Amino acid sequence: MSELYPAIKPFDSQMLTVGQGHSIYIEQTGNPQGLPVLFLHGGPGAGIGEDYRRFFDPQLYRIIGFDQRGCGRSLPFGQIQENNSQRLIEDIFALKKHLQIDTWLLFGGSWGSTLALLVAIANPEAVSGLILRGVFLARQQDYDWFLDPDGGAAQIFPDYYHHFIQPIKEHINQQSLVDAYYHIFTNGDDVTKMAAIKAWYLWETCISRLHLQIDEEALIPNVHSAISLAVLECHYIKHQCFIAENYILEQLDKISHIPTNIIHGRYDSVCKLEAAFSLHQGLQNSQLTIVPESGHSAFETKTSKALCMATKAMAHFIREGK
Repeated sequence: MSELYPAIKPFDSQMLTVGQGHSIYIEQTGNPQGLPVLFLHGGPGAGIGEDYRRFFDPQLYRIIGFDQRGCGRSLPFGQIQENNSQRLIEDIFALKKHLQIDTWLLFGGSWGSTLALLVAIANPEAVSGLILRGVFLARQQDYDWFLDPDGGAAQIFPDYYHHFIQPIKEHINQQSLVDAYYHIFTNGDDVTKMAAIKAWYLWETCISRLHLQIDEEALIPNVHSAISLAVLECHYIKHQCFIAENYILEQLDKISHIPTNIIHGRYDSVCKLEAAFSLHQGLQNSQLTIVPESGHSAFETKTSKALCMATKAMAHFIREGK
């Protein structure tokens, strides 16, 4: 991953109690006096990992990352109670206040792009810019693309989809796919639950990259993250991410002034390119980069390069604006 900035360690990490029994893990990397940027991870439930720091020049940026409720090092792990979009937005405002930040850049990919947009809509005056990758707008058509047998992903990857539905194939005629998985995740025995978690996680992972070498051990390097991603992602999709249909596109007038850089893989099979294009069409102050020969993952070579170029350009733009 030579196109990324060198790996670095945080200069600060801490737990922040945010209410309803939840505490979130926060870390800061880079320049404490740099431009504040909040990294919003995907999933929901993926956690921040380590390589996200490498999208930002550590001399220019004060890089802030946190594990959203129920995942990573946040507590309680895997908790779906009091875990919804509104609570996550409240957590971000609490984090902002705790770190004494006035304005910041929001950087989010996949579900992180959804959350970045929701935060910007709720508090536009505090957002200096948006960098969004693999846009997900949380509309019914976006859920269908990802999960429906007649959706885009299942049509492109019928073999992987066949494996994906095996844990719930006996219930698929009585329940929706999401409801069937949700029942297993919340009521199943440990063996059934872990088989379902593995199937859900592998489905998303296998369709995330344009070029994929199948190796299940490599694809599931961390069972901990697989559990939170599968359970929380299913929880949010079952509840339509706790927002009204087409909510984001209908609120774009509130954030149309914010400089926005949208980056989307041409062959993204998790989040369809139309979402990024529709967002771009609705935001007059946005730039859309369609990355050739790339899928959904932020760590495909050309996408990583485009993201690093975007963070460099945005830092220059924000500083020049001041």
